[in-house]
Amino acid sequence: MANNTLGHVPDLLRIATAGSVDDGKSTLVGRLLYDTKSVLADQIDAVTRASVDRGLAGPDLSLLVDGLRAEREQGITIDVAYRYFATPARSFVLADTPGHVQYTRNTVSGASTAQLVMLLVDARYGVVVQTRRHAAVMALLGVPQLVLAVNKIDLVEDAATVFAEISDEFRSLTRTLGWSDEQVTAIPVSALHGDNIASRSQNTPFYDGPTLIEHLETVPSGSDRSEVGLRFPVQYVIRPRTPEYPDYRGYAGQIAAGRVAVGDEVVVSPSGVRTTVTQIDTADGQLATAHTGRSVTLLLADDVDISRGDLIASAVDAPEPIQQFSATVCWLADKPLRPGARLLLKHGTKTTQAIVGTLDVLFDEQNLALTDAPDSLELNHIGRITVQTAEPIPADDYQVNRESGSFLLIDPQGGNTLAAGLIGDALASLHLQELV
Repeated sequence: MANNTLGHVPDLLRIATAGSVDDGKSTLVGRLLYDTKSVLADQIDAVTRASVDRGLAGPDLSLLVDGLRAEREQGITIDVAYRYFATPARSFVLADTPGHVQYTRNTVSGASTAQLVMLLVDARYGVVVQTRRHAAVMALLGVPQLVLAVNKIDLVEDAATVFAEISDEFRSLTRTLGWSDEQVTAIPVSALHGDNIASRSQNTPFYDGPTLIEHLETVPSGSDRSEVGLRFPVQYVIRPRTPEYPDYRGYAGQIAAGRVAVGDEVVVSPSGVRTTVTQIDTADGQLATAHTGRSVTLLLADDVDISRGDLIASAVDAPEPIQQFSATVCWLADKPLRPGARLLLKHGTKTTQAIVGTLDVLFDEQNLALTDAPDSLELNHIGRITVQTAEPIPADDYQVNRESGSFLLIDPQGGNTLAAGLIGDALASLHLQELV
């Protein structure tokens, strides 16, 4: 039976952590899992026993997330670990990213899909170089919401003054990087003791804002970018060829952006053919309309030549297919990137050959500055390059839409991911100085 519901996905917020080493990210994530009852009782028991063995009075909640023994022995977290928790109001996917500068690529990976990033600072040290670096990377990635978690607030004297000074300095930084004050929320917390995480703390009478979980439950989940129409990368063409469905031809995939409804006019890219959506199928039945994140199969009014890698887009604002463009990339490989490199480019569900042209700008994240015409991009470097593809790709500028404006560069021999890319000049939005 047809199900003419709106096809809403559950309210989900994608978040990430960032900050310097020893700022308490693992403890904060452990506290969120613990306070939202998102860990099993035997896990809590195991952590409590391990903490007692170490001579601690209470459970070391960082052990809930630092799952690899080698990481615990080093005292650092070196990969991106994804955690899942929920409250009655909302579900969350959290990417816990490392703090060391040499793992900038992991931070980029974890925050690339985040709708909110929790950036931690130690109240004893305030905004440090790594804080500024992470804020710049988050601005580059277009993260719409930031939380400044001023952690270990219980370890400083005159906490009210310290919190105010750190908040003011951080807001000055984020304004420079393009965020409005409404997009940035500062909260004084103690991840170790749970102050202002799930419940308001009596130890911070100077603070009258929301707890961290209250803020996470109520912050808008949308982006501050302009809304775009349908972006539907075709993953698979479904043709059952059975007596029951002799003429069925559907196009399966996940809606990357926008919405689609029966009767909508769409454009198939890169061919440019226009047609109309006649049916939206799911495993649970038919829908009248579907939104971003929903996996569906679209049926069209006309017999159009469509294959994996094509894009079905709104006829109102379908992106123009491009073959030569500028892009901002984070280089993820040990071998440096140099002009003339022949790679594979994956955009949506489409993979095509690509040549890197010029290396135009290197982003010096240590000094939040730019330098022109670098000879190469090394591991963790971020820079602007030009790219030419063998086949046209229907892409938006990343500043317009994150999903349809991002891509990967892949090693054609080994298949390894070499770079994460943002179509357009994302660096221009950071208002950075140029290094002479």
